[in-house]
Amino acid sequence: RVGGVQRDLNVAVAEFTELKQQLERDTLVLSILKKLQEFDTAIKEYNSALLEKKYVAAAQQLEKARSSLKMLESRQGFELKILKALGTELTVQTQNMLYHLGEEWQKLAVWKLPPSKESSSLESVVHSELHLRTVPSKEEEIAGPPVASVLQAFAVLGELHTKLKIFGKTLLLKYILKPLILYPSLQPLTEEQSDVFILRFQSEALTLDHSSPMEVFDKIKLIFEVLHKYLLNVPLEQPVEDKKDCRVTLAELLGDMIWEELSDCLIQNCLVNSIPTNSSKLEQYIEVIKSTEEFEKALKNMQFLKGDTTDLLKYARNVNSHFANKKCQDVIVAARNLMTSEIHNTVKITPDSCVALPRLPDPGARDHLKTQKTSKLVHHDVNLENETKLSQYTFSLPTCRISSSVEKLMELAYQTLLEATASTDQCCIQLFYSVRNIFQLFYDVVPTYHKENLQKLPQLAAIHHNNCMYIAHHLLTLGHQFRYRLTNILCDGAATFVDMVPGFRRLGMECFLAQMRVQRGEILERLSSARNFSNMDDEENYCAANKAIRQVLHQLKRLGKVWQDVLPVNIYCKAMGTLLNTALTEIVTRIAALEDISAEDADKLYSLCRTMVEEGPQVFTPLPEDDKNKKYQEEVPVYVQKWMTFKELMIILQANLQEIVDQWADGKGPLAAEFSAAEVKSLIRALFQNTERRAAALAKIK
Repeated sequence: RVGGVQRDLNVAVAEFTELKQQLERDTLVLSILKKLQEFDTAIKEYNSALLEKKYVAAAQQLEKARSSLKMLESRQGFELKILKALGTELTVQTQNMLYHLGEEWQKLAVWKLPPSKESSSLESVVHSELHLRTVPSKEEEIAGPPVASVLQAFAVLGELHTKLKIFGKTLLLKYILKPLILYPSLQPLTEEQSDVFILRFQSEALTLDHSSPMEVFDKIKLIFEVLHKYLLNVPLEQPVEDKKDCRVTLAELLGDMIWEELSDCLIQNCLVNSIPTNSSKLEQYIEVIKSTEEFEKALKNMQFLKGDTTDLLKYARNVNSHFANKKCQDVIVAARNLMTSEIHNTVKITPDSCVALPRLPDPGARDHLKTQKTSKLVHHDVNLENETKLSQYTFSLPTCRISSSVEKLMELAYQTLLEATASTDQCCIQLFYSVRNIFQLFYDVVPTYHKENLQKLPQLAAIHHNNCMYIAHHLLTLGHQFRYRLTNILCDGAATFVDMVPGFRRLGMECFLAQMRVQRGEILERLSSARNFSNMDDEENYCAANKAIRQVLHQLKRLGKVWQDVLPVNIYCKAMGTLLNTALTEIVTRIAALEDISAEDADKLYSLCRTMVEEGPQVFTPLPEDDKNKKYQEEVPVYVQKWMTFKELMIILQANLQEIVDQWADGKGPLAAEFSAAEVKSLIRALFQNTERRAAALAKIK
């Protein structure tokens, strides 16, 4: 009995299990059929909504169908062949819907654009137009504003981002917003007709290269207002599930897409140009900051912008830093332009010359300083208050010529330091170091940029020498003059330029000495063609020597002319004296080395030497007025070390033995002051035949 019950129980359990599995299978089939029915219903409702142009509803039905299909595809063990066909149908219907929406979108926002090749020029931008449809046609009124329904449908289908990207970045920025920033003459024109709003441009002739930020902001604001009113004030149902409660407006989406690029363009092409170049205009910049704030506030109200201070406003508010950077950059650019301009355009500097300098107030007044607008002329010298008065010209620069560009460079340095005194601490420090950079730049740029000319052209080498000395002269006192006017950080001895003085003096000296070496080399090369001044009784040899001397004199005359009125007189005389001395020393050395000089040779050599003595002093023409040069020509022996040696050589060439012995005067005469005993003996042996009288004379030279 018990066994029978057990058997019945097992059968019942087996039947129950089978029935349960059957039920599960039937439930699954039923749910699949239900999903298939949902898919079919959704597609039918989509079709009817699309016919009625209820785009949002149609898009929502498509998404329902997509959701049903996903559910069906996720069921394991039920790979129905129909699913593939359903997927294809869904894709076709989605594309159909997007095509219809695209057609509608094109009617809502119509672009009339110039040919693509010329898209960026002002002439072509003027022909760009945007037409926005304003009134829905009768049959669409039921579905609400067509703009909203079309754009929301795009959002439901997840295609809005792509459409907005084309509209915002490819079209709006390129053809409307950026041109309004880049071309000051471009003005937006709006025209409202019965069912369309037209945005177009016109170009107005302007005198200024850049619009003020206020004007640009107004233009951009107008564009956004138009777009907000007619196109973008549309709240969107976000398709993403976790954002169901979050409604985003179209303006916000567009703003996220284009703001960064628009903001960069506004900074680089509008705000950068509005940064003042003068500290006195900094206070007026508050207007720009206010208008930037108002511009951002207006965009936030229209929901194009969200969040707080953007890069645009940060840039405008950071005007002091930008002013300093811009000022420093402008100063360096101006300085570099001056350095790369021609050296040979000169101005004359005299001990009475002045630099137009602002009147600097008493050091005690440094706590309540304001920029002095008045200026007076300050001399190139320094007043030392002392009981024993120095000459007013003790610390003056001697009369010479410098490049006009260097004078302007110095004025730029003074003006920049003056600007620094009226600036904030940070700006003051930046400007001070910009002035130091000017001089460092000169030191590095000028010798390299003008290298070839400084080597080839003696006049330019002289001007460059003067330029360096002029700069060094000003650097001695430049920091001291502004010492009590600069920020406290720089007051404690940091504001100085004295450390640069030796470098500039060396720079000028080295350049000029290099030119002197070139000229010396040319003199020696010319004299090397004089055939050692031997055998002057040979006409050919005499002609060669005469030609060499003439060439040397010609070279010195030419130098005398190109350095005239350029070099300070004392440096001019030293330089010309050194070069004339080189020529005389070489001639003396060559003649003193001759072993045999006939009477005719001696006459010819004397004739050549007389040419040098007569014409040599005439190359000293430091001043343009001839009558003033006589003084320096008479002082030639002061500047030419071997002048008396040369004159003594000429005496020897014409003297007899007794006269030479008298000139020697037991080693105490003028001849002994210029020549050694060995040199005099050598000349006597070359000039006179070996006789008892010569032997007696030689014996007296010791």
